[in-house]
Amino acid sequence: MMRRGTIHSATELVDLIQEVGFLPLLYSGISGFSAEEVVDSDCRYVVYDDGGWDWPMWKWKGPIVTEGSCVYGKFFNKKAGYISMDWWPDFMNYRRHACPAPTEGSIEEAILMTLREHGSLITRELRAACGFTGTKMRSRFDGYVTRLQMACRIVTQDFVYPRDKHGHEYGWGWSLLTTPEQLLGKEACHCDRSPQESLERIMSHLKGFLPHVTDAQLLKLLK
Repeated sequence: MMRRGTIHSATELVDLIQEVGFLPLLYSGISGFSAEEVVDSDCRYVVYDDGGWDWPMWKWKGPIVTEGSCVYGKFFNKKAGYISMDWWPDFMNYRRHACPAPTEGSIEEAILMTLREHGSLITRELRAACGFTGTKMRSRFDGYVTRLQMACRIVTQDFVYPRDKHGHEYGWGWSLLTTPEQLLGKEACHCDRSPQESLERIMSHLKGFLPHVTDAQLLKLLK
């Protein structure tokens, strides 16, 4: 079972990710199955009387991703979360089968080709490089990128923050995007099982610590 309110640091959250293998960042539709619900209340989002805010769990994302033991992206029903390196090959194997490669000449193919050419780009740089600069183009472009993340063809390498005149980081930060092969290497993305075998293995593992959850709930999160 997941442990609510017991995580107090990025290191402890990394340990939990290694233990459970999969962990959505925010509420996933399955009670108790998210980083938001397992961290201590002091690590959650808070707004101060002066209008300022703090969210330690949000700030942990960069250090956790660059630490190298897990992969981060919008993997869970178009919502962000972590997957441990032990489980990444199976997850990628299943997802890429469920979401075939972009067709030749498609916008998704152009986005991937642009990202491969540059190695990594923050979201707004990738959007500009792909020509999505017109009015109301941002949400449309973000939809394509989300689908590519769900297909395990784009992941987050790090987070980049703007700095004020004193050199201090501020704001929510921008995702630095890349491909799994660029970030992890082809060997770390290889799986010898069939996509169906990978899915069955993932389902069995998740049900081991989420015994109250139905197959339908898990499949909704994984598909």
